[in-house]
Amino acid sequence: MREISLDRLRTLVAVADRNSFAEAARALHLAPPTVSLHIAELEARIGAPLLLRKRGHVGPTPVGAVLVERARRLLADAEQALDDIRRQVDGLEGRARLGASTGVIAHLLPQALEALRQHHPAIDIQIAVHTSEETLSRLGDGTLDIGVVALPQPPVAGLVIKPWRRDPVMAFVPAHWRCPARVTAEWLAARPLILNDATTRLSRLTAEWFAAAGHHPAARIQLNYNDAIKSLVAAGYGAALLPHEATTPLPDRRIVMRALRPALWRRLGIAYRAGYVERSTQHVLDVLWDLRLP
Repeated sequence: MREISLDRLRTLVAVADRNSFAEAARALHLAPPTVSLHIAELEARIGAPLLLRKRGHVGPTPVGAVLVERARRLLADAEQALDDIRRQVDGLEGRARLGASTGVIAHLLPQALEALRQHHPAIDIQIAVHTSEETLSRLGDGTLDIGVVALPQPPVAGLVIKPWRRDPVMAFVPAHWRCPARVTAEWLAARPLILNDATTRLSRLTAEWFAAAGHHPAARIQLNYNDAIKSLVAAGYGAALLPHEATTPLPDRRIVMRALRPALWRRLGIAYRAGYVERSTQHVLDVLWDLRLP
């Protein structure tokens, strides 16, 4: 059996509800012959009469009554599906998939999530931990909608990558160490270090900072979780170089934070697919732009 058109089912329900072809035609804004044609096509596809036609009255056959009830459910489901899609198109609800590093997720995204919850509570943001390279790859294959990535990045076909914020990289040092007001590569290189692992852009950034001063220190341990790094610093295990977001609380009293000399910055960008941007994704982008820094 060929598929049945929802328009034909809508016509059948209208005739059954009004017990009249003419009344159904008026309700559906169709010509009476069109209503008759719809019913004839349905009966041909079903292979059985769907309506009993008596003078002045039309009613469903037993087979027709079953199809009318099924048609009501199908039409209601279709209308609900369209309403759900309209709400997403209008940005009233929806989903956005975002990829970022653990540091960004821990210290920056909560502010965006709170703003999103207040203004667009029906938008679900799904967050995944990825490196910048993974994030850009997943944006390209359509499994992410937004990415927070380290800058600079080479141009990627089909993606928009815009600068988002610039946060200083600071020295996090155990409080019982004696350290200068501004920390240099020479001073840090002579001490135990806890650094980000080599897969991260921050690792390359700090390595370049040390190398510019002629130093290539080996880390005591490498991690890719900034809060764990801070815990080790607090325990006196070593010093670390980490970005400090302006809205992030200061580390606990067992840690002192010092500016670097020369200064070092961690730059982040927002990436998303070029072209049409769904309203739900745009709302997430808007709250992220509100956290933008020069």
